[in-house]
Amino acid sequence: MNTEQVKWAKRFKWISLIEGISFLVLLFIAMPLKYIYELPMAVTVVGWIHGVLFVIYIYVVFPTASKLKWNFSRTFLALIASVLPFGPFIFDRNLRKSQKVEL
Repeated sequence: MNTEQVKWAKRFKWISLIEGISFLVLLFIAMPLKYIYELPMAVTVVGWIHGVLFVIYIYVVFPTASKLKWNFSRTFLALIASVLPFGPFIFDRNLRKSQKVEL
């Protein structure tokens, strides 16, 4: 990988990990606060943050796929990973193995 590809891969890694963490916080902290403890503001705040991060993630997938020369299936898996709990973490691990670079 050249330096520009490494830059894009690192950028994608950090955005995907932050988006993945926000999704887990929404599912496992904010949702229980709303439905068990009747604190709907938790979902409002965390949901809004996660929504912004999700849009950024989707926005970054396509230029990253272009720069790293991903095929259609890898790009599709990146998109699917964004809607699955723990998906971004699994995708990142597979990406590091396939790109043979430590990010």
